Amino acid sequence: MLLRLRIALPDQPGSLGNVTRALGAAGADITQIVVLERGGGRAVDDVTVFWPDSSPREPLVESLESVPGVSVEGVWGTREAPGTYPELEILKYITTAGDRALATLIDSMPVLFSADWAAAGTEEDPRVVVHSSWRAPSEIPFPQETPARPTAATFDSGLHVVAAPLPPLALTLLLARADGPAFHRIEVHRLTRILEIFLTLPAVERGVVRRLRRPD
Repeated sequence: MLLRLRIALPDQPGSLGNVTRALGAAGADITQIVVLERGGGRAVDDVTVFWPDSSPREPLVESLESVPGVSVEGVWGTREAPGTYPELEILKYITTAGDRALATLIDSMPVLFSADWAAAGTEEDPRVVVHSSWRAPSEIPFPQETPARPTAATFDSGLHVVAAPLPPLALTLLLARADGPAFHRIEVHRLTRILEIFLTLPAVERGVVRRLRRPD
């Protein structure tokens, strides 16, 4: 299976080499490393690895945290294949999705962001769920107020979310991850760009989605 690890490490020569050696010693096969941030002598990386399905994750974490200065912020499963650009494929498909444009976007969000589920609901109270992805709960924990821009938060339950407005449609999108770390600002920025493109696509103006537009 594919696992993603968010790792904080010293931003100095040799640190990443120590991390890769620790992963290799634990039996992980590294497929991708993405630098999320650097500053103050520290770096935060997302590392994607192949890991045997039946193997517990604890030895992987223990091997990494045996490296001086390294801490593991989260380990979670991902379906996002390394080296691909799935958002481009999804946006391409949405242009011909017609009535399924919004549903296609929502269904793709968990894969694009290694999350658990996504949903969109109306802004008025009580909210009405317009579409939810596989694994979404029956009761969607939308925020009381929709933020002006995509915003990450962590609920008291430990659920990590990003709430995002879809202004032309009077909808709120909620992306959730129960396993793993909170959504990083780089992930929030990526979601913002995807939604900006989505809202300009002709397919969004058609079918069911058009009927959800705000009244002029």
